[in-house]
Amino acid sequence: MNREIERNPPSGILAAFILLAAELGLIYFLVEALARGNIVQFISVLLLIIVVTICWRGLFMVQPNEGKVLQLFGAYRGTAYVPGLRFTNPFYSRRAVSVRIRNFESGTLKVNDNSGSPIEIAAVVVWKVVDTAEAVFEVDNFEEFVSIQSEAALRNLASSYPYDTDNEDEPSLRSHTQAMSDSLRGEIQDRLDKAGVEVIEARISHLAYAPEIAQAMLRRQQAGAIIAARTRIVEGAVGMVEMALEELSRKQLVALDEERKAAMVSNLLVVLCSEEHTQPIINTGSLY
Repeated sequence: MNREIERNPPSGILAAFILLAAELGLIYFLVEALARGNIVQFISVLLLIIVVTICWRGLFMVQPNEGKVLQLFGAYRGTAYVPGLRFTNPFYSRRAVSVRIRNFESGTLKVNDNSGSPIEIAAVVVWKVVDTAEAVFEVDNFEEFVSIQSEAALRNLASSYPYDTDNEDEPSLRSHTQAMSDSLRGEIQDRLDKAGVEVIEARISHLAYAPEIAQAMLRRQQAGAIIAARTRIVEGAVGMVEMALEELSRKQLVALDEERKAAMVSNLLVVLCSEEHTQPIINTGSLY
């Protein structure tokens, strides 16, 4: 694999002044040789002017947060990072690679989750190039490679976990967002290591059931919420009834047989678990 080699070419400002002075001087000698009719001097100076003109090609500009990949006849010679005007071998070919932080949002993908339900999912991926040699030489188009591999990792994540689950300890796409983000980032990073790319962040940006089952799943979620709420209400009501009976027995305020205890429990549960406001009936007669 090609590994990045950082090179620091000298400043191109001094080289530009030297080349400019040489160019002007050679033009002067060229005119002088032409005026004297000295053919040998004319040809020699003309050749030197051609050489100096070729050397001008060695000047290039490096922008901040940019790397210039240098190649000599196809062979990798290093990457220049120092911003500003630089000068190097004029026969080097130079390719600019941005090392700025980038991000993109994948398209909305339709995929079956772990339980087989069709869902729609999309993600935002934040990344940057950390090895220009690998990015340029190990893959054909590293930007397209990042996009395709990110979507492949997102599909794999969506099919590995359920959209939602009743078990709070079981990870799901909807309830464990941070765990899903970490898992997605790790999987994308594994796929992009060979391309010299670092994944800074990957996060699910869109998650929903597919339209054809959205209504059914909504009713299912509503039913689950109602059941969970009812269960919590019943648990609380039973605890309150138990506490009331214990307090009555401990303070000996009234003696109740089993039948009256059952009636009291029934009345308290109706009051505590009813969705509507209950109307009490006052018994002015005897208890029995």
